[in-house]
This record gives sequence, structure tokens and C-alpha cells, in this order.
Amino acid sequence: QVHLVESGGGLVQPGGSLRLSCAASGMGFNVYELNWYRQAPGRQREFVARIVSRGTTTYADSVKGRFTISRDIANLMLYLQMDNLKPEDTGVYYCNANDYFWGQGTQVTVSS
Repeated sequence: QVHLVESGGGLVQPGGSLRLSCAASGMGFNVYELNWYRQAPGRQREFVARIVSRGTTTYADSVKGRFTISRDIANLMLYLQMDNLKPEDTGVYYCNANDYFWGQGTQVTVSS
């Protein structure tokens, strides 16, 4: 089986930064795209950022200029650098591969 495990979440003050990681393991598979999603309390899961095979990135309007998605192909890692965090960024963040495989999520709380 393919496993995706997120880490790096936590409590941070508004304006602070966090770096989320997603480690992949299991069977080898062809990665077409890697994504980050998040789900705020009482809200539906929403798209945050995507990086496709060629390295092109896409971001939700709400995080543009603040978040950066990146990958380390050789080490099977996906990252989300989050800067200038806002309270509305609070939620459970999930990594995703090919819009099919999902991690368990990591909690991010932005609060004073």
C-alpha cells in the first residue's frame, strides 16, 4: 500500500510560519500531481496548493504570496512552507497524490 504521512503542524501566532512535510512510502507509483488540501472546523475540505510533474505550481487565491509548495522527488517528500499565517488558515492539512492517495492530516492552529 501507499502511505502518506503529514507532519509539522502545530500552534502558531498570526504572522508566523510553519513548514509542513509529507513523507511517502510503500509501492512505487507514477506521480502526476501532488496537492495540499485543508479542512477548517465546520467547513468542507478545500484545495490549497498543487505541484504537477513538470514542477508547475498552483495556489488557492487565499494563500497566494504566502504559501509555497515544493517537492523532493529523490527523497519522496512534499512540503508546504506557510508564511504570514492568518487565523483563517486554521484547519487540518492533508497531502494528496494524484487526487487519489491521502495522508491522515496534520493540525494547524493560528491563534494569539
